Amino acid sequence: MRLRRSPQTALVLAELLQTPREWRYGYDLSRLTGLKSGTLYPILMRLAEHRLLDTSWETPEPGRPPRHLYKLTADGLRHAREHAPVAAEHSAVRRVLSGVKA
Repeated sequence: MRLRRSPQTALVLAELLQTPREWRYGYDLSRLTGLKSGTLYPILMRLAEHRLLDTSWETPEPGRPPRHLYKLTADGLRHAREHAPVAAEHSAVRRVLSGVKA
């Protein structure tokens, strides 16, 4: 299976490059990229299927639902650096314009 190179995928990769070694919540990625969940989560699933993302379930506090976490793998980091440079600028601009702090 081949990974589709869409502007949205590049935007997600660019956002993950901001803190490549940290676990990130899907909700935060959605907020920072401006992508709706119906666009973001299929991208995250494809990246994970291609072993470009590690995924994990957070152990929640009692009474809270578990949350899925994502971070780039070593291959994902290389891929993101190759395919997301232009999107990184758009991601940074989007955060500034929306007033969102990373």
